[in-house]
Amino acid sequence: MKRAEDLALVLAAAPEVSRGFTPPEVVIAFLGLCLLAVAGLAGLHLATRRRLTRALAERERELAAEQARADERTRLAAELHDVVTHRLNLMVLHAGALRVAAKDENARAAAEELRTAGRQALAEMRDMVGVLRSGRTARIPDVLPDRLANLVADSAATGLEVTLTEHGDADIVSPAVRRTMYRVVQESLTNVHKHAPGAHTEITIHCGPSTVRAVIRNTAPSSTPDTALPRSGSGLLGLRGRVEMVGGTLTAGPTDDGGFQVDAVLPAFVPT
Repeated sequence: MKRAEDLALVLAAAPEVSRGFTPPEVVIAFLGLCLLAVAGLAGLHLATRRRLTRALAERERELAAEQARADERTRLAAELHDVVTHRLNLMVLHAGALRVAAKDENARAAAEELRTAGRQALAEMRDMVGVLRSGRTARIPDVLPDRLANLVADSAATGLEVTLTEHGDADIVSPAVRRTMYRVVQESLTNVHKHAPGAHTEITIHCGPSTVRAVIRNTAPSSTPDTALPRSGSGLLGLRGRVEMVGGTLTAGPTDDGGFQVDAVLPAFVPT
């Protein structure tokens, strides 16, 4: 803009400069001013072109990165669909067959619980596959207390002793935080099932005006954990990343009594 203003001043000054000169000198002076104007316009054009080229190159890099992420999501979705979903389907089918064939009532009830859990996991997995393919947000109902109560009920049905205590109004918490809080409790209970069989677990949720806190604490296991279950360590790592994405913090570690505690603190509201 500064260069364009300077050119305008040069052209506006041309009549004043020409005064006192003979006609040939006027022509030469005018041509000189025109050359200056052309040179200035050419420089302005080149500068604008360079800026546009840089902007286009940056946009092209952004689009390439976005496409790479989309391709990776599609690849992961295909892997989940072809491998994990297939295994879950088999589990549901076998559980259904066991329910029909079992003669003992307790065995039939256990098979039905396994079949129900498998169908729920299958539905969630299919939703996650859709998330990866479309980039949308995973579906978790906004009624957090009901969903947490369902998690507790599912764990209790497997014999795990769980108590849930809630303080405050969960309705004031933004949806993104509710989803994250749900995943914190879900992953924590999964870890208790895997690594602390027979432990008592206490879940405490505090919903305040500015922050939300979830503390999941379990006692020492009353029996030896199943060593056949995988221990990748990626669950808590991914959970910490999910919490940090909404501006929260997560700490996890053993307790003095031989148990384990997960403590997540999140802002009550984040833009969605």
